[in-house]
Amino acid sequence: MMKEKRTVVITGASSGAGKAMATVFAQNGDKLVISSRNMDELTSLAKECELFGVEVLTVEADVSDYKQVINLAAAADNFGPGIDIWINNAGVLAIGEFDVTPMEVSEQVLRTNLLGYMNGAHAVLPYFKKHGSGIIINNISIGGFLPVPYGVAYSASKFGLKGFSAALKTELSRYPNIYICDAFPAFLDTPGIQHAANYTRKSLKPAPPVYDPMRVALSILKLSKQPKPQTMIGSTSILLRLSYAIFPAITRGIAGAVIRSYLKSAPDIEKTNGNIFSPLPFGNAIHGGWGMPGKPKAHRKYLAGGLLLFAGAVLLTAKSLSQLPKG
Repeated sequence: MMKEKRTVVITGASSGAGKAMATVFAQNGDKLVISSRNMDELTSLAKECELFGVEVLTVEADVSDYKQVINLAAAADNFGPGIDIWINNAGVLAIGEFDVTPMEVSEQVLRTNLLGYMNGAHAVLPYFKKHGSGIIINNISIGGFLPVPYGVAYSASKFGLKGFSAALKTELSRYPNIYICDAFPAFLDTPGIQHAANYTRKSLKPAPPVYDPMRVALSILKLSKQPKPQTMIGSTSILLRLSYAIFPAITRGIAGAVIRSYLKSAPDIEKTNGNIFSPLPFGNAIHGGWGMPGKPKAHRKYLAGGLLLFAGAVLLTAKSLSQLPKG
């Protein structure tokens, strides 16, 4: 039986969805261990969370460094005492043609997004096994099902996370009170794309519709109370997953065409490594300021556009099949 006041570890907590999660779990009355590479932002966030009457520990850690994650787990266990929930959330993004993007950048994307989650699970599982219970929640994104053109390393990390989690769930099947939960949100209104490494030389913005990261945080909170193996967050994520599962080639083709079309008309900027190797001094709010289709009519408009794309793919495929030689 999990104790009433839970100890929750959140990586990548200094901005975006991680910051939203910290706020939501603080309102729920949980003890928090918040971590990122940006100690100044963590300190500020801790003060905000403490206003809800909860205890907060801040730990500076780069999840791509296993030793730092080991220290994070030890500090959290001592603070708890014990750890109840570990949320793998820290992530980075690099956009650009694969052969133009430096390999050291792609390697660091994999170290943060994939190995960072593996480091977290590896560090916390001994504590969970010792106490006989615990929950790991992996915030993966729809990128685990839908490849991102011009984001090859990002896609590799997210597809890799899906396989890692599936294998780990199978391995832990003899521990009925240890749960591995995966969350797959659609595109979010966070500062993430402002932090991205960018080798396209074009200004980037997320594809609509973008969802409020607080919605993700509330879904993660629900997972922490009612754990289940997989959660899709947002109708767009369900639609895109279905589209790629049924028509992978067509979905890839549409995604590539949309991005290439956008890049042709986007404003020019200088290339940047973003926050791949170190945190940035800007863009540390929960929201990115991109706006979201909060009004029902706007949301229906974007969703309808997605459905039309999907329907178009179905019609194209049906037409192609009808033209195949009989017999």
